[in-house]
Amino acid sequence: MVTCLGHEIEPFWDHLLAGQSGVGRIQQFDASALPCQIAGEVSDLRVEDFIPAKEARRMSRASHLSVIAARQAAENAGLTAESLPSERSGVCFGTSIGGLERVDEGLQILRTAGWGKVNPFTIPSALPNMPAFHIAQEFHAVGPSRTVTTACATGTQAVGDGAEDIFQGRADVMFAGGVEAIIRDFALAGFASMKALPTSYNDDPKRASRPFDANREGFVYSEGAACLILERLEHAMARGAHIYAEVIGHSSSSDAFHIAAPDPTGAGAVRTMTWALRDAGISPQDVDYINAHGTSTPANDAMETSAIKQVFGDHAYRLAISSTKSMIGHAMGASGAIEASVCALSLERQQLHPTINYETPDPACDLDYVPNHSRAARLEVTLSNSFGLGGQNACLVLRRFGA
Repeated sequence: MVTCLGHEIEPFWDHLLAGQSGVGRIQQFDASALPCQIAGEVSDLRVEDFIPAKEARRMSRASHLSVIAARQAAENAGLTAESLPSERSGVCFGTSIGGLERVDEGLQILRTAGWGKVNPFTIPSALPNMPAFHIAQEFHAVGPSRTVTTACATGTQAVGDGAEDIFQGRADVMFAGGVEAIIRDFALAGFASMKALPTSYNDDPKRASRPFDANREGFVYSEGAACLILERLEHAMARGAHIYAEVIGHSSSSDAFHIAAPDPTGAGAVRTMTWALRDAGISPQDVDYINAHGTSTPANDAMETSAIKQVFGDHAYRLAISSTKSMIGHAMGASGAIEASVCALSLERQQLHPTINYETPDPACDLDYVPNHSRAARLEVTLSNSFGLGGQNACLVLRRFGA
């Protein structure tokens, strides 16, 4: 994982359990004229330590973070380009926005210096499939290749779709995940115009993301990437791989309701959770923990709570639920992949991170959100939710390995 809370698994996990926030005032540009001046930025990352300078200049920041995350994932998995079964290895990676900053840069150069000064890699580097391409190129993974772009549901759906390639026998190993890396003035301005961002915490950014709290104002925009190595069980066991968890089910659905607002009835979220449980072959009572979409927006958090109650009935009040976004903000296409990683770590380590900044209960959000402090827990099955612009929904079910 490459996040505003750390670039390696152990520091990231330690910060999560400690309830630390990675949100701060924006450093990548002067945000003083905007109503929201905070974000979850990836800092202290030297791209040149991972990617040669000439190659890096031809890539978007999204591709940079994706390649770095994939390299770290492969190293953690004990895999190299030479050891991977090339034609049985693939990539399923996603992004909501891609390398749009490269287009912005090209437009500014065109209009100030003329077309002859425009970088010839402006358009290719901006394409949303470039993160997947660069990962495939890095590891010569010439098997199934797919780019998922389903807004905020991207990362979760990419992991589920990547697992499906293995379920269907098309691959033995898949690099799966998501990325977002476009903390730019136009992006923040657009979301601010939608009134989707918090505006009261510019001087206290670490308190801004407050999922399920009655005084939540909006999501905190962030960046990051996460890559998971998905592997056919027999293949992983044959090489003695360290296995964090099993993917046992996934699904996606559409609200078909509104370009930005979630269906307040939660019907789309109910469908995707129900279908994911069915795909996993388990009942609602088998789930121990939900990593919520939990964006800290008034509409989402109430809708998600209602949807969980509809799917799980009385068991909803026995579930532990927490929002990783309370500490790292909303990294759009990366969020679901980061949260899938969190679920895998939670299953392996039998620990739950908190939802921080939970101070004032909301009658519409009355479940156990693991408020403010981490806890030990007996976990066999986790579910991870992601809901996105355009009514995109995705859900992933993981099980403790050996359960």
